[in-house]
Amino acid sequence: MTAPLGFRAGAAKAGVKTGVADRLDVGMIVSDRPCTAAGVFTTNQVIAAPCVITRRHLEMGTLRAIVANSGIANACTGEQGDQAAVEMAKAAAKAIGCTPYEVGVASTGVIGWQLPMDRIAKGIAEIKVSESGFPDFARAIMTTDTRPKQIVAANTVRDGREIRAIGTAKGAGMIHPNMATLLSFIVTDAMIPAEDLGAMTRRIADRSFNAISVDGDTSTNDTFLILANGASGVTATDEAEAFLTKVAEQLAREIVADGEGVTKVFEVRVTGALSDDDARMAARTVTTSNLVKTAIHGADPNWGRIIAAAGRSGARVSDRKTSIRIGGLDVFKGGTPVKFDPKDLRRAFEQKEIVIELALGLGSGSANAWGTDLSAEYVRINADYTT
Repeated sequence: MTAPLGFRAGAAKAGVKTGVADRLDVGMIVSDRPCTAAGVFTTNQVIAAPCVITRRHLEMGTLRAIVANSGIANACTGEQGDQAAVEMAKAAAKAIGCTPYEVGVASTGVIGWQLPMDRIAKGIAEIKVSESGFPDFARAIMTTDTRPKQIVAANTVRDGREIRAIGTAKGAGMIHPNMATLLSFIVTDAMIPAEDLGAMTRRIADRSFNAISVDGDTSTNDTFLILANGASGVTATDEAEAFLTKVAEQLAREIVADGEGVTKVFEVRVTGALSDDDARMAARTVTTSNLVKTAIHGADPNWGRIIAAAGRSGARVSDRKTSIRIGGLDVFKGGTPVKFDPKDLRRAFEQKEIVIELALGLGSGSANAWGTDLSAEYVRINADYTT
């Protein structure tokens, strides 16, 4: 499937982290016309310089491009880091012929290191963008990811006309967004009015990236941007939101599946909560519980950890009304334990993808969240990260 109309991408080897140009580590996505744009960023009080600069540029109303690097996060780098983010925008603007204020900037990697702007500026100048360059861009933003994450999609909306989108993301560790090290960019040729796109982007984030967790750590650099250039000539705000939400959900699932040291992915489906907010709190708390994550890793049939996590989530939970089903097996129903063969539950926990259903019996609120098991390999990867 081809890229959305008017968008191109590419990447270069700049040697950002090591000085050795052995991997793609600087990339750009470019539109041939101004785009309505919106973003959601980390809620960590320690905010990386690229997030600050990109927020400022979004206030101007439109973007033409995104430039991103991996290897160094440009976080906790003081005024020099702020200037480096500005210089990245200037280098990209020079390469494509726009103002720096039309460029979104993103970085990912080690916190506390200064960016080698001489190498990065040289790399940006060398990028050759094309419609086929998106896979290179996806590789350029990887850190501990084991594979690039990209979704190409099309949707017929009316009169047989089509809108297209490409979504790209990176993330494997520090994943617990509140919008980990999570970067995601979705570009589309749909026409989406600026006054609608901001709220739409926040809703899409809540239904996708804010519903996943690998390790409970929220990054300093979380950035999710949507750019819509309108090149298709199709204005379809509601259809576009549903379409882009599906793209974001697929990217979110790919991030979870590629989590550091992950061997299993589990989905928590909460129904019967007092509200959707309560359902989200309960679902997310279960996905982040280390006791649940380790039980799943070891295929330990200890379902009590699930209701205990829900009970401390802040959501209203009654053990007398709650029901739990794991992999289609009832283990707790209407406040009463269900007799089952522990071997059956162990087999459910041994699957690569596991569904946990919590029916709280209190209302009509519902939400889904996705999490991963916790393995010794996760500890090894993060113990050796900077080396």
